[in-house]
Amino acid sequence: MVLAAGIGSRMRPLTDHRPKALVEVGGRAMVDHVLDRLGEAGVETAVVNVHHFADQMEAHLAGRSHPQVQIADERAGLLDSGGGIKNALHLLGDDPIWVANIDSLWIDGAVPPLEAMKAAWNPEIMDMLLLMVPRGQGIGFEGPRGFFMDEAGRITHSADDANPTPFCNVGFQIMKPGLLANEPDGPFSILPVWWRLQDQGRIFGVVMDAFWMHVGDPAAREAAEARLR
Repeated sequence: MVLAAGIGSRMRPLTDHRPKALVEVGGRAMVDHVLDRLGEAGVETAVVNVHHFADQMEAHLAGRSHPQVQIADERAGLLDSGGGIKNALHLLGDDPIWVANIDSLWIDGAVPPLEAMKAAWNPEIMDMLLLMVPRGQGIGFEGPRGFFMDEAGRITHSADDANPTPFCNVGFQIMKPGLLANEPDGPFSILPVWWRLQDQGRIFGVVMDAFWMHVGDPAAREAAEARLR
């Protein structure tokens, strides 16, 4: 599941006439960077949600074959992170899925991050696994909020601005889609699901061996371009 429906308000003026997912970094649309990473990890079919300039998105994605793309239409209204995934459950099936934001890029280290996630995923003890980055190992961090991690890899989300966390969420996760089956239809955030799972000890993290670039606004895009060069 690739979350690509947002209006990209922080990326203006680059999103005045195109969706954020089609803003280019290093000569390639951000959504293609993400789909390429998923394809390298073995993903054969990706569901991409669309809203802002949806026709442009559908036309662009029609040329993809690896992975093949199916569209989850949110033209009628944005559904937020959790609602967007639930709206696509009929396309995603019951098995664990990847969920990816379109504004996260990285430069690989020794171990590709998605391979590290595949190796760490254990459905016996996990319902969700998030890709983490240590602070100072990337650009585009926003504020002190993030995650703590224990020795077993269980993570706890913190919204305490006074105490910066050691890890940030990269925007890639593996999750069991059934987690959302009983959530209400319509827009809702994935955050309450995180909080429920951390109380149950069922949400884990794995730390990436890579340099992360969060491309959230034009300045961050320029910084990512410079880093890639």
